[in-house]
Amino acid sequence: MIPTLILVSIISFGIIQLIPGDYLSGRKLDPTISRETLEQQKENLGLDKPLPIRYWKWVKGVITRGDFGYSFSNYRPVRDVLFEGRIGFTIFLGIMSMLFTYLFSIPIGVYSATHQYAPSDHIVTFFAFIGLSIPNFFLALVLLYFMAAVLGVGPNLGIGGLFIEKYMGAPWFHGFVPNMPKISNFFWHVWPYILAVGTASLASVVRLMRGQMLEFMNRQFAKTAQAKGLKESVVIYKHVFRNAINPIITNFGYAFRTLVSGSLITAIVLGVPTVQRAYWTALNQQDEQVIMVGLTFFALMLLVGNLFADFLLAWNDPRIRYD
Repeated sequence: MIPTLILVSIISFGIIQLIPGDYLSGRKLDPTISRETLEQQKENLGLDKPLPIRYWKWVKGVITRGDFGYSFSNYRPVRDVLFEGRIGFTIFLGIMSMLFTYLFSIPIGVYSATHQYAPSDHIVTFFAFIGLSIPNFFLALVLLYFMAAVLGVGPNLGIGGLFIEKYMGAPWFHGFVPNMPKISNFFWHVWPYILAVGTASLASVVRLMRGQMLEFMNRQFAKTAQAKGLKESVVIYKHVFRNAINPIITNFGYAFRTLVSGSLITAIVLGVPTVQRAYWTALNQQDEQVIMVGLTFFALMLLVGNLFADFLLAWNDPRIRYD
């Protein structure tokens, strides 16, 4: 994981430098900013240094002091720009979306496979294709319209964002007592995001689970277990399911990165402050330090997810061992 992260950081830094211009390119077009001011800002930001020196300075700060640098746009610490007021909400929404996806998709996929070609299987397959076809952001727009036009949601509940203005600065707890009006308003605002982001993933996992179950139900070991007179439920859940779930675990490891990345366009449509929205803003501004930390952090979460999936695979399948 460590060599991979180092390689990712080097490649990320190189890709950033391939972008035409730099953070100060837009300021050069401003007639109110003098050339001397631009040169001074270039020196302050370290943009006058060779690329290897700039990269090494960033890496040294991360390793020795835990300093990820400062944003070019407002000179705030990068960790504050990316994570302050965002990381908690992003992780919570990611966890809820993943729970929605896997808690529903796995049972639905198993049911669809065990009822192959039944009317219920055709219905599940139809809605799975619909879920795969509809973009997340479009479903988010439909949900907003449904809440506003059909449900007639008023200002007391609100739509979009995480809270109505009344609760934005309110505490989560009054002493040890939860602030239930704020908490309930928060959940009212986040369910469209969870549904919009989770639906597409749910549909793909249902299709994958169904296909894997059908494949292993026709394997020789499953036929042998049935011929021995084992109950259908034992054959399905003890023998077939444990083999079919492995690709789902691998897919879960890949999806682990969504805990911090989320869905950018859906977050913009619903007005949800996620880490990826801050990263997208940094991309537009060519804010080098923020982009570097964002790319490396997303890569780290992907690697952690794959590592976690490896342990789950070894736990689920006795044939898998790591020396």
